[in-house]
Amino acid sequence: MARIPLGVRSLYLLAHPDHARDVLVTNQRNFKKGRALEQARLLLGNGLLTSEGDMHLRQRRLMQPAFHRQRIAGYGATMARFAQRRAASWHEGATLDIHAEMMSLTMAIVGKTLFDADVEDESRELGDALTASFDAFRTMFFLPYGELLEKIPLPMTRRFKAGRTRLEDTIYRIIGERRASGVDTGDLLSMLLAARDEEGDGSGMSDTQIRDEAMTLFLAGYETTANALSWTFYLLAQHPDVESRMHDEVDALADDELGAESLQDLPYTRMVLSESMRLYPPAYAIGRRALGDYAVGEFHIPANSIVILSPYITQRDARWYDDPERFDPERWLPERVAERPKFSYFPFGAGPRICIGEPFAWMEGVLLLAAISRRWRLRLVSREPVQPQALITLRPRGGIPMRVEARDHVRRPADVAVLHSL
Repeated sequence: MARIPLGVRSLYLLAHPDHARDVLVTNQRNFKKGRALEQARLLLGNGLLTSEGDMHLRQRRLMQPAFHRQRIAGYGATMARFAQRRAASWHEGATLDIHAEMMSLTMAIVGKTLFDADVEDESRELGDALTASFDAFRTMFFLPYGELLEKIPLPMTRRFKAGRTRLEDTIYRIIGERRASGVDTGDLLSMLLAARDEEGDGSGMSDTQIRDEAMTLFLAGYETTANALSWTFYLLAQHPDVESRMHDEVDALADDELGAESLQDLPYTRMVLSESMRLYPPAYAIGRRALGDYAVGEFHIPANSIVILSPYITQRDARWYDDPERFDPERWLPERVAERPKFSYFPFGAGPRICIGEPFAWMEGVLLLAAISRRWRLRLVSREPVQPQALITLRPRGGIPMRVEARDHVRRPADVAVLHSL
């Protein structure tokens, strides 16, 4: 446990799994969201990530059907198809920023699966707008009274507003097109438009609420997965034995199209992704504000203090993970998982505010790893370590330049299709 003075208040960093369970689950009513999520309303509005209390419960209730296991399974083939199309556009020997590629790919997938919209052509511009918003937001967050800076026409706030406006334009365009068509495409946006709170007053969402939820899911639905995949390819390139074993598993898949049913045949690939998110969790810190005085053992935390739980720190703790800096997917064998405290690993949070899209993210991450690894190896261009950049999520600073190498000995899906046509 650590205390960090911040003027008249303090920030408390808690690292033990029992503390994570206590704050996020057992005594979650004693806390509200932290300053970062309060500030995030500037960008996300009052969506599922930033709302509190009854509002949060109502919104989660309205949105939960869209994330039912069977509905998410229906997105699997689309995820794999987009990944295969992206992989087919690469060329032997080309050098790519794999982080930029994953950002573009996952943005296209979230646009299609959640909103049935094609945003792939806009992905670079939207990514630049998001980065500009995040960079300005980070500065505003750390400065005293940073939330007030939005009202001052500084260059920083102008960049923030321009980026937010560009993102909003896309979201509002998608919403407008759907309202105009009146067609229920079975995606999340259709469900948001049709949702009624049957357990409450029977009302639906206002246009502003739909915008806030759509903005939240659009951003959260691609940024985190793109980061997780980028760090995974970075780690695989440094551990050829792990990469080889994962390739063996991927190569053993049937020649049919990848989809949700493929997940049962990819246990090691999921272990690789799990270990990557242990070392580089996209949501590297979770903040809460104590509503009342709070005790942690012999230590006293005053009311209104900020409490930080960090998956990045807890998941690198030698008490729970032998040689914690080592990349070892076999940590995720069931018998080894059972030896550790449950909350020694919480990349998606926990409790009532656990990420609603967790099953979506797991399926997308595993299927994209499999689809790309069927065709390519990715090799680091530089021996210099890639440094994490702690923005709202844990990005690789400066991207990850990688060279594309074809796996020529593997029959590719396109080749199989040709053989079947003969």
